[in-house]
Amino acid sequence: MAKRELPKHVYRQRNGLYFQRRGWPSRKFQHEFGSPEFWKEYADILAGREETKRVNVRNFTALVGDYRKSPRYTRLKPRTALDYDKYLEFFLSIMGDANPANMKRKDVIRLRDANANKAYFANYSLRVLRVLMEHCVDLGWRDSNPARGVPELKTEKQQRDPWPQELLQSYRAECALGTRERLLMELCLGTGQRIGDVLEMRWSDIQDGGFVVRQNKTGKELWVPILPELQAALDSASRHSVFILTNERGTNCWSYRGASHAVRSVRERVGALRYDIHSWRYNAACELVEAGCSDELVASVTGQSPAMVLHYTKKVRQKMRARQAQQKRTGNYSA
Repeated sequence: MAKRELPKHVYRQRNGLYFQRRGWPSRKFQHEFGSPEFWKEYADILAGREETKRVNVRNFTALVGDYRKSPRYTRLKPRTALDYDKYLEFFLSIMGDANPANMKRKDVIRLRDANANKAYFANYSLRVLRVLMEHCVDLGWRDSNPARGVPELKTEKQQRDPWPQELLQSYRAECALGTRERLLMELCLGTGQRIGDVLEMRWSDIQDGGFVVRQNKTGKELWVPILPELQAALDSASRHSVFILTNERGTNCWSYRGASHAVRSVRERVGALRYDIHSWRYNAACELVEAGCSDELVASVTGQSPAMVLHYTKKVRQKMRARQAQQKRTGNYSA
């Protein structure tokens, strides 16, 4: 299709048609050229509808602002959006006035390597930058994404393990019933849910002797019966908020940062720094397997996929199978 066949200010790029006019934001057309929807979209842009605004500069500040209004950002889970915000603010602090159209692959690699001593930060910032620059391409500010294909730094991933029983008992001894730290542990361990879902639990979620949970990450809705240890912790808790775990003032739910800091203090005191909050989810899955539950039964509590059930419980399964194998060798195994 030749340019003369396109209407004024409309140009074909490699990934579609764009409206491009000096002093206006570039915009990718969502409908096929020549269709009634296309002409309506074109007319709306020219008429200034759909929040089409003039812009004077193209820099990372403008790019981040536009990205935060886009479905790419607004459809993120709240926790994920908070994580992204940390890296978006980092980009703004170091290159807010820079033109993203000038960023090259070597610049992305240099940015990654500048944080090589913080591998997690370097890799996560690369993921967010990849998404941000894809949005830049969609705006028509550039033709390609310089962050696409740039590899993350290789790291030695530490395998999580469930808390040993002796450390669980040490934690309980350190945190009496009635404390937030004890209640948090019993909620995570007893329901097998992620910390984000646990912190959002409300008293009204307790129905028919169990918790009704809608997982933020998967959208799954579960009903999880309450174990005796968790019931004892709930009975000892104060009920001055709609949330079960509250901040110091009791006005809102306990923040992840506050809960993580409080639990870390206990972990330091009992010598459990190798085991974190998420390890309690491993405990729940492993205890269910050791009790003889099938993967389907485990998933009915944790809400995990079959692959994740296997991942969380692979060590305890190996131990159980090895025990059976050695019992067979000595003739002490009974099917």
